[in-house]
Amino acid sequence: MLVFKFGGASVKDAQGVINLGNIVKSYPADQLVVVVSAMGKTTNALERLTNAYVNGTEDVHEVFEEIKAYHYQILHDLFGDVHPVFDDIANTFVEIDWMIEDEPHDDYDFIYDQIVSVGELVSTRIVNAWFNHAGITSKWVDVRGYIQTDNTYREGIVDWDKTCAIIQRDIPPMLNTGVVVTQGFLGGTSENFTTTLGREGSDYTASIFASCLGAESVTTWKDVPGILNADPKHFTDTIKFNELSYQEAIEMTYYGASVIHPKTIKPLQNAKIPLLVRSFIHPADAGTVVKDGAVNAFTKPVIIIKQNQVLLSVSAVDYSFISEVHLSEIFSLFAKNQVKVNVMQTSALSFTICIDLLPGRFEKLLEALKVAFKLKYNDNLTLITLRHYTESAVAELTAGKTVLLKQTNRNTVQLVLK
Repeated sequence: MLVFKFGGASVKDAQGVINLGNIVKSYPADQLVVVVSAMGKTTNALERLTNAYVNGTEDVHEVFEEIKAYHYQILHDLFGDVHPVFDDIANTFVEIDWMIEDEPHDDYDFIYDQIVSVGELVSTRIVNAWFNHAGITSKWVDVRGYIQTDNTYREGIVDWDKTCAIIQRDIPPMLNTGVVVTQGFLGGTSENFTTTLGREGSDYTASIFASCLGAESVTTWKDVPGILNADPKHFTDTIKFNELSYQEAIEMTYYGASVIHPKTIKPLQNAKIPLLVRSFIHPADAGTVVKDGAVNAFTKPVIIIKQNQVLLSVSAVDYSFISEVHLSEIFSLFAKNQVKVNVMQTSALSFTICIDLLPGRFEKLLEALKVAFKLKYNDNLTLITLRHYTESAVAELTAGKTVLLKQTNRNTVQLVLK
């Protein structure tokens, strides 16, 4: 049994959906769970819709009509003017219609999950309809009934025992009759509300299904040939790894490598399930395999870039030393406000942290910290992490830039740049 995950770029248009179907057709002897993300940049568009609804940044209905028009164009390109899936999509979009007609809920993260999750629900309806149209017997499954989480909206924490029990009970019989198509990124609470698993969390979804089902492997299909040493959007001379150890892949994703979601690897490592990263553009190519016993070969540094960073300096109001008591209070507030630390550095009088700028959460964090601490921060910064670095690579990346923070160990250097 295999688990496939297809990201938004693979289903950004009708031809992408057709290509996805052709890849699945090439595995006729295998039982397949197919996990699909929202189409193209739909998640970004639904985030715009959420902000328009909550903050009035744009006309809510105009943004929503753009989103619907994009999906209906794909439907027309695939099925013409008439097909039962049109009604399924209309009924799914109604979930947003109901929400935006009411006053916003107090919890932004709750609203976010209820609106943004519709992207995956729509994309999988379309993919499942195309599979059956193209002669691939498949069943659409609502993942919210399978991946059970707590009420931590936008970062749902999976209840592994409940989740595996439901998956192991229900999914194998379905696989005996065809392909299972389900959504990445989403979970469900015991109160039947929708949660999300963190941005780009579809890889994690595939990992959960594979771990619970004891899959032979997980393949995540990308628009790149495999795992590269750097993002080809920023660098032209990238190299592909043929294989990586679980440990190295975990380190890369921890520091922000976007090709794999950070939570994906550990469940696979525990179950010794290989992860393959392959190209949906060239599906016959081998890609990269992350597995037990892989030989890591680094002829160039691994370079990971994170934009839109904030460097926050926290100090005691009375200029006393930053003590363990202070650090405990600071980390408690970070956890409470769901803000992750990318880099941290302590001196006698201050604690400096580099974090992603998450609108809403950052402002709440500042308000909470101001009660007991003095704060200074710089925003619009870039964090660059180099694994297996060379001094020449560090010099090249920092040329003409102001280095606000540098942190180095034997294998890794992190730089916060302005």
